[in-house]
Amino acid sequence: MTLESARLGLIFFPAYDWAISSTHPEREERLLYTHDQLREEGIFDYPGIREYRPIVAEAADIYRAHLVPLPLRRVAAAPHLISCGGAITAGRLVATGQAKKAFALVRPPGHHAGLVVHGGRGFCNINNEAIMIERLRREFGYRKIAIVDTDCHHGDGTQDIYWHDPDTLFISVHQDGRTLYPGTGSYDELGGPQAWGSTINIPLPPATGDAGFHLAVELIVRPILDEWRPELVINSAGQDNHFTDPITNMKLTARGYAKMSEMINPDIAVLEGGYAIQGALPYTNLAIIMSMAGLDWSKVNEPLPKSGPPPTRPDVLDYVKKMAEAIHQKRQKPEPSASGSVLREGWWLREKRVFYDTHAVTQDAKDNWPHFINERRRESLKECPDCPGLLVVETASEVSSLKTFFRLPHNACPKCRDLAEEKASAIKS
Repeated sequence: MTLESARLGLIFFPAYDWAISSTHPEREERLLYTHDQLREEGIFDYPGIREYRPIVAEAADIYRAHLVPLPLRRVAAAPHLISCGGAITAGRLVATGQAKKAFALVRPPGHHAGLVVHGGRGFCNINNEAIMIERLRREFGYRKIAIVDTDCHHGDGTQDIYWHDPDTLFISVHQDGRTLYPGTGSYDELGGPQAWGSTINIPLPPATGDAGFHLAVELIVRPILDEWRPELVINSAGQDNHFTDPITNMKLTARGYAKMSEMINPDIAVLEGGYAIQGALPYTNLAIIMSMAGLDWSKVNEPLPKSGPPPTRPDVLDYVKKMAEAIHQKRQKPEPSASGSVLREGWWLREKRVFYDTHAVTQDAKDNWPHFINERRRESLKECPDCPGLLVVETASEVSSLKTFFRLPHNACPKCRDLAEEKASAIKS
């Protein structure tokens, strides 16, 4: 890092002209109150903290992370391209040494957007972190990258994108999917047949507070990161685990978030959820920013109940300890057949059904599309001893006829490359 480098780079994009509806919880005020709070606290007066403008992501950026069977304009409006452009900007600041760390405070969010995109899921249309990662890999040659998702909802989209990638470690700490959307993220979901152990899920019971989250990071997240030794650590920094969030059931505080960020020690953070617009987001964002910048966050004051910060029940702490043991044991014993795929004639086969619950992003789509979309998908992964394998994806929905995609891993071997060309040529002919 040079003398001119920032300690922390901040990228803001509140997307003034984008909202699912005027009263929807995912709207521009999520960031406007935060920006005001940071100015009141004098954060931008610190010489080591600088604000940067986002770039606009290009179509090629989207296609590196996603398979899109529709015209891109139907699934991603300009604000989506700028939001993930903000994530790319954060990544490039760190990769080029312009900043030691970076935090993209952007919206719309993205971690529910999966490998294939037929529409929106959980307020997300394209995956900001995945798009950033694939841009950084192409531009700077990164290989081993870790994502730690601390949103209250399971990061099912990011998991879907990297399910078959042993070079991307995905860890999601979230409210148990049996009690919250999207209903996934069990601790026995550990990755695809050739990427076992590169996916880690930590489902926590409702009402888990600071102590429960910190114990989960101490016993599960931190040891796996230390063992895995990624070149970059990215935090999908969802803030809807806060005790005031209106659509979740957890009890994390702003200082609890700051300590968790300190323990994870991410190089880059990208904002995801968080819908207590006045009561939580300004304080949690402030605390995380201070933590990432190496400032004293212990005096961040937020409105708390008279009884003090919500505690974590002892039985929750016991549950976390038992889950940590189970996860570490399962990681060490690869079970390809437990990944949801079946091996047939050298191919791992998996069927998926994906439900899209967020309305289309453009007016022509709103006028002509169904409100809900159901994707039918078949994945075929080539069993390969030399690389993660060629992935063939067949996908269809109410808004797209059957399409076939061939997805090569970033470190594909020559045999898999030749196989992809052979299969693609067979379809064209």
